[in-house]
Amino acid sequence: MREAKPSRPPVRRARRALIPYLLTFPGVLWLALFFAAPLVFTLLFTFYEGSLDFGYSFTSSWPSTYLEAFRQYDTQIVRSLIYGVIVTVATLVISYPMMYWIAMRGGRRKNLYLLLILLPFFTPFLIRTLSWQFVLADEGILLGTLKNVGILSDDFRLLATPVAVLSGMTYNFLPFMALPLYVALEKLDLALLDAAADLYSSKTQAFLKVTLPLSLPGVFAGSLLTFIPTVGDFIDSQLLGGTNTTMIGNVVVRELLVNGDYPTGTALSFILIAGILIGVFFYARALGTEELTG
Repeated sequence: MREAKPSRPPVRRARRALIPYLLTFPGVLWLALFFAAPLVFTLLFTFYEGSLDFGYSFTSSWPSTYLEAFRQYDTQIVRSLIYGVIVTVATLVISYPMMYWIAMRGGRRKNLYLLLILLPFFTPFLIRTLSWQFVLADEGILLGTLKNVGILSDDFRLLATPVAVLSGMTYNFLPFMALPLYVALEKLDLALLDAAADLYSSKTQAFLKVTLPLSLPGVFAGSLLTFIPTVGDFIDSQLLGGTNTTMIGNVVVRELLVNGDYPTGTALSFILIAGILIGVFFYARALGTEELTG
């Protein structure tokens, strides 16, 4: 008769149970110090009124700060959300075919193709945006050439228009959509496509029934990684846009750093956060995150 193995001592079991918490403690501490704490202190500013010159005092009518900020800058808030949706859709339309071809047809040169796509993004964000100023300038490489050959009129311009801002943001945030898509498509089991062909499915049907549903996790992740920073972006609008393309990020920067109106600036920040969270929630429900993670 085999002897039963002795149970582990309670102290040893307790130590093993603590290992996951000890491993995650540095990350949790880092987030608490540099994310949660600043966020809480920022939120507290929405409960005050005043200015840097005359000081701040607590106010019980803090909801009016949010209402007034939203009424005053509702156009910029809505514009930022619309721009975020447009850029997310544009990056998806541009990057999906590229990543599909690399994942399915790239062969041994997949890494090289990915490097070529990502190579421009090794330069700083600001430098890339400034380069678009030269490309879209009235007499720049693109428009200057088209005007010289008579395709465009001399008064045609792109800078300080929504087209310039959306083009710059689409270019700058393209990798945020492309890389999650590539990961999802790279993991696709090609045997499923062969099975679809054996069942007399056309290439279009196989794509719609097999490839696209299985790549939805990449679409979901890429959409979040693109939409969230796009809505809060202010550099592209500042350098490529004009007064009719001001986004909420530009307003927040101006209120905090120029006007010193911390209550309004922080209120706008949290309105933006709330709007993004609501949009992400409905997007996740529509796309079905339960099925994506199952």
